[in-house]
Amino acid sequence: MTINSVRAATCAAAIALSLSTAQAQETQRDKGSALSILTDLTMEVSPRMAGSPAEARARDWATARLKALGFSNVTIEPFTVTSYVRGNESAVLTAPYPHKLAVTALGYSGTTPDAGISGDLVYFQTLDALKAAPAGSLAGKIAFVDHAMRANQDGSGYGPYGNVRRQGPAIAVQKGAIGIVIRSIGTDQHRNPHTGATNWPTGVTAIPAGAIANPDADMVALIAKTGKPMKLALTLTGRTTPDLPSGNVIADLPGRDPTLPKIIVACHLDSWDIGMGVIDDGAGCAIVTAAALKAQAGGKPLRTIRVLWAGSEEIGVFGGAAYGKAHANDPHALAMESDFGADRVWNVKFNRVAKPVADKVKAALNPMGIVPSADKADGGADVGAISEAQKLAVIDLSQDGTRYFDLHHTPDDTLDKVDPVQLQQNVDAWTAVLKVVANEAGEIIGE
Repeated sequence: MTINSVRAATCAAAIALSLSTAQAQETQRDKGSALSILTDLTMEVSPRMAGSPAEARARDWATARLKALGFSNVTIEPFTVTSYVRGNESAVLTAPYPHKLAVTALGYSGTTPDAGISGDLVYFQTLDALKAAPAGSLAGKIAFVDHAMRANQDGSGYGPYGNVRRQGPAIAVQKGAIGIVIRSIGTDQHRNPHTGATNWPTGVTAIPAGAIANPDADMVALIAKTGKPMKLALTLTGRTTPDLPSGNVIADLPGRDPTLPKIIVACHLDSWDIGMGVIDDGAGCAIVTAAALKAQAGGKPLRTIRVLWAGSEEIGVFGGAAYGKAHANDPHALAMESDFGADRVWNVKFNRVAKPVADKVKAALNPMGIVPSADKADGGADVGAISEAQKLAVIDLSQDGTRYFDLHHTPDDTLDKVDPVQLQQNVDAWTAVLKVVANEAGEIIGE
């Protein structure tokens, strides 16, 4: 081989090595993008029902990914939960006309025999109408509760109309019902039922409780208007199961001054089992993680940013409660959470944030068209315990919820519903806020 050949070979090897290094760095950067995190989580571990083996796999997946992305102190903090294990599900209107209904059990539903139950179906247009029914009037019968939830940008209908799911089954028990079905708490017209947990106060015996898809609820309401007696056959064999393993995953990006109270950004890792857990809340985990990483660009921030991927939120916010208890004496300054899908951020809310800090955040978001709201931030479920215990500053980045309840808790919560442009706008907004608060040397908590 000639000298020129050696030089050419050496140059080619150096170029190949340089390209390989660049590709590796690019791949690493890609792995830290929100879309990559969300895609891989969905592809490799989905869905992730609280207390299930899939949720355990998700914790392991999260641990490996966060370590690979350069987070420190990556830890699984285990706890146990009582969760719901789904069984066979069927709802058939047998009179006055036969209709098979698209149904799903509510979390913590009571259990029917394998052969199911059957009874007269009594229609209530609203939750208040059910509340007004005389005690014992539903003995041996099945209740159906309707409602009129509509889509809106801030998702505010979920509070009042969601009470049909949260409170309706327990109220039906008090009226003597042997079962209940409700119109799904959602705003879509797809034939997909929406699941979600219901609440049974102490001393109330759980009855079978399910939700039917909105088009099927329309049919029930239409038949109810005829005044003809309705009958329903209902089978929901899932069971509430105690002592199941769950846990939180936490990870830190250490700041330059470890004596300053940290910033915590949260999401929840678990999901319901009938979809893929993308919008609720894989997207939130992807957003806060990608933003925490992007906030490091240009130099390590002053304060530590902690990421909390909480477990078992859907069935009772157990992860948030566990974090609040475990870290009660661990100083925090500010809490934020992403748990409202993957669409664009449109406004910002504050609570207990010092005015100079709030003003800096507003200024950082102003060029993005994100406007301040006069409403107070609540932080979200998974940071609620630690925020209340330590009276933390809280910032909410409000996402556009117009289509959120089309997908929420349904089989349609899938990866194709994510708009990459809106997802990236979300990350950019979070990054802008984190660059402000994580570099604040003064007091963050205010009145």
